[in-house]
Amino acid sequence: MALHAVENVEEAFSVTREFLTPIDVRRWLKLALVVFFVGSGVSFPTAQFNTSTPAGDVSNGDLPFSLPIDVVTLAVVLVATGLLLGGLFALIGAVMEFVLIESLRTGEVSLRRHWRRRWRQGLRLFGFRIAIGLPMIALFAGWLALLIVPILTGRDPTIPATAFLVGIPVVFLIGVLYALVSGLTTVFVVPLMIEADSGVLAAWRRLWGSIKTAWKQYLAYVVIAFLLTVAAGIIASIVVGLIAIVFLIPVLIVAAITHVTVSLSSTVGIVVLVALVLLFGLLMLVIGTLAQVPVVTYLRYYALLVLGDIEESFDVLSDRHPSGGEPGPMTR
Repeated sequence: MALHAVENVEEAFSVTREFLTPIDVRRWLKLALVVFFVGSGVSFPTAQFNTSTPAGDVSNGDLPFSLPIDVVTLAVVLVATGLLLGGLFALIGAVMEFVLIESLRTGEVSLRRHWRRRWRQGLRLFGFRIAIGLPMIALFAGWLALLIVPILTGRDPTIPATAFLVGIPVVFLIGVLYALVSGLTTVFVVPLMIEADSGVLAAWRRLWGSIKTAWKQYLAYVVIAFLLTVAAGIIASIVVGLIAIVFLIPVLIVAAITHVTVSLSSTVGIVVLVALVLLFGLLMLVIGTLAQVPVVTYLRYYALLVLGDIEESFDVLSDRHPSGGEPGPMTR
């Protein structure tokens, strides 16, 4: 039995090359914006603080110090703002998943058109990610609490520490299961939602039926896709690192000149130093995101090709590869 995950490694290169070339700056910048939200996951774990004293007395008068109400209010506002911005980022990222797949399958990178057409499905995907993500965060937080709470409260940590160690394989296995569900939702369920204009659960039911029938094909994809992701990540990191060294040299030269002329400890020197750091950081963010464009494009095309070969009715790239298996360049 031929494994489609093996057969499509090379074909994905061909499709990716045609999609990204000839290089168009505007097209790449739009893809970079999509990849900025899609290419890297952002998690926002919660933190619990125990304000009890070691003796278990929760009286505020026993605290060794008191926090000004303004500081507490500021902390609450900052946390709430962080959660709000994180949720907004995740919401935009969910919609951008559909923008990316629509761009790959049509060959046209149109942010506004694809957004208007798929934002409702993006909301559904966002809700699904929250539904499977919050229990995972709660499980992980509870597992860490087994070790941290006894230390903060001064209680005997023997039993909680034992439970913490026993829970390691459990948390690991559940984490792997969560990663599989989340990953398959991103690379397979989203295209199926587009193909049938359906919701997340309906697309998952279709995918699950295919997984039960061709589980070896999907298992091969998971293994090979993981290896490809690692390899592509290493290559991209090396490229970005080399570019960073090139751009760091003029930054250091300017910093040295500033130090000699006005001193970095002066007000002007601090302003120049901060500006250089911000400029270099922004530049590397842009370069790093641009470097991820071919990586994300290739990996997504690879997943779409495998999905279409496993189940013909799942093919969303019917116009992007040779019909009848004849060799030749990909068509748009």
